[in-house]
Amino acid sequence: MRKESEKLDYRKLLKNKEVKAFLKKGNENLGVLGYTEHSEKHCAIVARRAGMILKKLGYSEHEVELAQIAGAMHDVGNAINRKNHGEYGGMLAYHILEKEGMALEDRIQIASAIGNHDESTGGAVDAISAALILADKTDVRRDRVRTKEKANFDKHDRVNYAVTNATVKLNLEKKVITLNLQVDEEICSMCEYFEIFLGRMLMCRRASELLGMKFKLTANGSKVL
Repeated sequence: MRKESEKLDYRKLLKNKEVKAFLKKGNENLGVLGYTEHSEKHCAIVARRAGMILKKLGYSEHEVELAQIAGAMHDVGNAINRKNHGEYGGMLAYHILEKEGMALEDRIQIASAIGNHDESTGGAVDAISAALILADKTDVRRDRVRTKEKANFDKHDRVNYAVTNATVKLNLEKKVITLNLQVDEEICSMCEYFEIFLGRMLMCRRASELLGMKFKLTANGSKVL
């Protein structure tokens, strides 16, 4: 049981034996199934980005910490199954955090955010889940592609590999969250990008709206959503 004086943050959770084991197994499973990287690195990026979003929007330090923890743990459910991994992940996270001594209300909020982060079954229901969705769905980068042979790329590989740079910016004055992409269109056309990611981008738009913001996507300097 965690002592009250001990602060539970996402960095400690990424070192937790159970969290590390679930993320490792989940990433291995997805590798066999042909998915991009879903490792501790991805979860650390999502954790930091979710916290950054809420911090810049003026949410409390506690809410920022909850978003970071949700980000760190959001993919543990892939160790069980890719399908419904959000729901599995929410339940696993709840029990791990219970053993870590986290308060009941906080455990439920994190479990809810993780359970709602996948576009196939979920959607933003509060600030924590909205920040998690935005952080997760905007982690598009070349080094998430596992295969090194371009001839073996599937459409998801091409889309991720084509993105040479991706940044998330918040404009508080205009109330806009923007995902800026640099895309090598010789590898992947924008049409193909939207074929794969339109559902995720619409999910980001709804998450942004819950936070009182608009969502904008730009590619190679031009607005596309």
